[in-house]
Amino acid sequence: MKPADVAELYRRLAAANPDPRSELVYASPFELLVAVVLSAQATDVGVNRATARLYPVANTPQAMVALGEERLRGFIKSIGLYQTKAKNVIALSRQLLEQHGGEVPRSREALQALPGVGRKTANVVLNVAFGEPTIAVDTHIFRIANRTGLAPGRTPDKISDKLEKITPQPYRLHAHHWLILHGRYVCKARKPECWRCVIADLCRYKAKTPVAREPARKLRGKPPG
Repeated sequence: MKPADVAELYRRLAAANPDPRSELVYASPFELLVAVVLSAQATDVGVNRATARLYPVANTPQAMVALGEERLRGFIKSIGLYQTKAKNVIALSRQLLEQHGGEVPRSREALQALPGVGRKTANVVLNVAFGEPTIAVDTHIFRIANRTGLAPGRTPDKISDKLEKITPQPYRLHAHHWLILHGRYVCKARKPECWRCVIADLCRYKAKTPVAREPARKLRGKPPG
């Protein structure tokens, strides 16, 4: 996609949603970190439902370690891969206490050194909690980057590198959310709603979805006349 089209794409997404926000519910960098770790292969709605029960009991590294892995599993068992996630959350909480004074670090390297934290999770925390202009690539952004031609790539890391390179500076801070929300609600995986997409004319996706038509209604009773 040409630089002018990239800039126009973001301009339109920004105009449609001037103040995008994460749909994960959190009140501190630690709560956000845990929520993002839990969100792998899970919905934000499901994570928010679990953390609404968990955070009143344990929302700091100290409280999470005191809670323990077994009890934590009980709070998050509705989330996929909950056993592995419980193990990672307890381990990262302990590592935060031992190596970072109980605070969430503000560097990508330090974040990725935590158990269960990869590049995507680190980028989300840096962007959402600390206002860093990082772009985390999830399934939605991976799909949009390839489908639209914005930043084609075979791996999330390659797409992340491309997006951070081509995204104009004024749009870097919110690019992550604009793309995720567009993929979640408009450019859907199975049936993208192209008829209401604000960037449809810039998109290289050939199989555009036509406007959905309502089924014809059968007339009841006798025809008039």
